[in-house]
Amino acid sequence: MKKILFVGAEAMPFAATGGLGDVMGSLPAALAAAGDNDVRVILPLYGQVSAEWRVQMKTEAVFTVYLAWRKLYCGVKSLQKDGVTYYFIDNEYYFKRQGLYGEYDDGERFAYFCMAALEAIGQIGFYPDVLHAHDWQAALCPVYLDCVYRDRPGYESIKTVFTIHNIEYQGKYSFAILGDVFSLGQGERDRMDWGGCINLMKGAIVTADRVSTVSPRYAEEICTPEYAHGLDPILCENRHKLCGILNGIDYVYYNPAKDKSLAANFSWRTKEKKSENKSALQREVGLPERDDLPVLSVISRLVAHKGLDIITGMIERLLCEQDVQLVILGKGDDRFEQFFKDLEGRYPDQVRALLKYDRDLAKRIYAATDIFLMPSKSEPCGLSQMIASRYGAIPVVRETGGLYDSIKPYWEKNGRLMGNGFTFANYSADELYERTVAAVMLWQDPPRRDKLISKIMRTDFSWAEAAQGYLQMYENL
Repeated sequence: MKKILFVGAEAMPFAATGGLGDVMGSLPAALAAAGDNDVRVILPLYGQVSAEWRVQMKTEAVFTVYLAWRKLYCGVKSLQKDGVTYYFIDNEYYFKRQGLYGEYDDGERFAYFCMAALEAIGQIGFYPDVLHAHDWQAALCPVYLDCVYRDRPGYESIKTVFTIHNIEYQGKYSFAILGDVFSLGQGERDRMDWGGCINLMKGAIVTADRVSTVSPRYAEEICTPEYAHGLDPILCENRHKLCGILNGIDYVYYNPAKDKSLAANFSWRTKEKKSENKSALQREVGLPERDDLPVLSVISRLVAHKGLDIITGMIERLLCEQDVQLVILGKGDDRFEQFFKDLEGRYPDQVRALLKYDRDLAKRIYAATDIFLMPSKSEPCGLSQMIASRYGAIPVVRETGGLYDSIKPYWEKNGRLMGNGFTFANYSADELYERTVAAVMLWQDPPRRDKLISKIMRTDFSWAEAAQGYLQMYENL
């Protein structure tokens, strides 16, 4: 039996803001189901964790965490879900906040979280074979294990994995707080130093036994200056540790055949019912109810690196030249929000800009979408293209990161259909336009469209294959 402990800042369905929460909520359960594995997860007990989950928790331990000069309360609560034990680090001063991140003292909050997670291992008596830390908020776990805990009984043989979900966010701080906040001495300065400041992610990369990313392509890309946000020399030095495993999606939560938020359930065998969801969404958002044109959608944070600048560079031309409708769901930069609201005003029968986050509405849009646009400038893994495929939407993506690994270009050879979407290489509004028009032309050919959608919906984006990749990585350790 392998004993695996995940440490991360968020997990569905307890508290989450994005892809990290999806992974932390799905991968542990997939690993538990894949074999004889004891899988457990540690995360903060945020104020957003609902009463529904709190009533199921029991207290496992109460102890003091020493962080530099601080003596801090820590409670550990637990619950069981999907064969996984979830532990919650309870400290209201640090975690009973309005949001998960973006606080002035995030460095201190997550230093405490990492130290508490390491201390909790001994307090609850669960010494894992592998401690798997995720992103900069958990980056101090492998550092503290080596600097503080390695000589303690039970900790000496723990192996560590650090997963980079998005290298843009590294946890950078002034060396003035190395000891005062992070409880590290000058002997650890070299391992934490990058660019003249503390870099928590760099510390984890050089300390961990293995470094993984959420897609094979992203593991290659972050060894180059274009994608690494300054860490490419460190990653190249540690390339022997590096591997990429493509994420999956939760096939229970994202299941058009059983999704209660949809107007009509459907599968690849009954994909004709997808049109009922299209009509329902058009009524819901006030677009003309037409089944003779394709609905395009964008479900994303409205920021430049998600490809919004090349979408805005070609979308008006597309609306003028093609008979299509467009639905945008998301929030982000003011300039993009204003652009799409103005676009809706100019094309009221074609465009709806829904500037908010709403998970159920997102699934209704996926189910109604004919063509899904995701032309990211960088994309470590991406889940939206997988969800869109699961709900029968034809993806149009740029060949980067996990988009490259998950969506292959459509073409036909001797009547045999190849690929599962439309892709382009250069970060170009013209290439996005050309591939989107190609997808529209295919949509207008019902026999070819139905054949492609059947294949897209049957593409396996479940966690089963990814779980085997993680288990093999642990085995290699």
